[in-house]
Amino acid sequence: MASSLPSTQRAIAMTSKRAPLAEISVPVHPPAADEVVVRVAWTASTPLDLHRADGGLLVASYPAQAGGGGIAGTVVAVGGSADLVKGLGVGDRVMAFAFRGGKEANHQEYVTVPAYLVSSVPPGLTLREACTVPVNLVTVFHAATADLGLDLPWPLPDTATTPDDDQDPPIVVWGASSSVGIYALQVLRHWYRHRRLLAVSSRQHHPLLLRLGATACFDRADPRVVDAVLASVGSRHAPLVLDCIGSLDGSLRPLARIAQPGSRVAVMLPVIIRDATDDEEPEYEMDVSKCLPGLWADGVLLRGVRTHFYLQNEFFKEMLQPEIVPALLAQGVVEPNRQRVVEGATMLERAQKALDLLRSRTVSGERLVWQVAP
Repeated sequence: MASSLPSTQRAIAMTSKRAPLAEISVPVHPPAADEVVVRVAWTASTPLDLHRADGGLLVASYPAQAGGGGIAGTVVAVGGSADLVKGLGVGDRVMAFAFRGGKEANHQEYVTVPAYLVSSVPPGLTLREACTVPVNLVTVFHAATADLGLDLPWPLPDTATTPDDDQDPPIVVWGASSSVGIYALQVLRHWYRHRRLLAVSSRQHHPLLLRLGATACFDRADPRVVDAVLASVGSRHAPLVLDCIGSLDGSLRPLARIAQPGSRVAVMLPVIIRDATDDEEPEYEMDVSKCLPGLWADGVLLRGVRTHFYLQNEFFKEMLQPEIVPALLAQGVVEPNRQRVVEGATMLERAQKALDLLRSRTVSGERLVWQVAP
């Protein structure tokens, strides 16, 4: 059932490419039978928000509502029976990865979402922390299974796995201090304790990455980083590679030297061909096969990670956000991203400041979060 819902709400919108954000009024949608309405307390801003705002990525027309980086808040209305809404009730603290815009847009006061996109927030976790979790944790599960071909059985079998270096190649995580990379190390450590997890990031983040599960760390700024990773990989292995950056020169070009015949390389989309400047719009590529043709070894399988397609996996659709995500947090298997709180007098000011920080490209090893409703 529903508590009293307002008919309209404040939301953040993009008015055109590279223009300042604006506050608009949009409807509050009552829940359908399998939906819940969440009063948003905290949200996160992500590189995807910047790609949409500056490059018009996946924006069909303007004005377009902003926000796809995850939310956390309190359930204020539910649709049908407990089965249809997966046991959620009014007053429950929840987080969600909802990504289809409109009534699911993250940068607004209320979101109306199917219950399968919602996770309960375990005790001991704040809503501020929780809003950093679902998007990138879901991304890791989808990339690991659909793009790298790994098996992530749930629940994890009790049987121990014996290391076998000849059968199990190392996993290279490029951009391991990113929001995706942080969760990738934790998930892969839990399911593949025996695998060598080779983390590439800025040196300042290496202590954290080693604690989270990296076997070895490599400095992304070292001009010899490719040689160092290749030496660690060894000639017997065709590695699995998770590119958490998706930059033509910043990640794909060095990875084209690391990938070997038989390697699987999963790349976060979009691939950034050119960052925005004061005079030029950014340039992106959504087809990773068009990036650096001729530089990849024969037999390298390139995959562009499309997280939104995870719902095609029926098990993940029904279980990933409702059960697996909150269980991993409650069990201490994963911990939230570090947060940088963006302050401002209004919701619009906070959203704009977060976007400006992303545009400055100075954010590293932490997620930008801000309050929607105090």
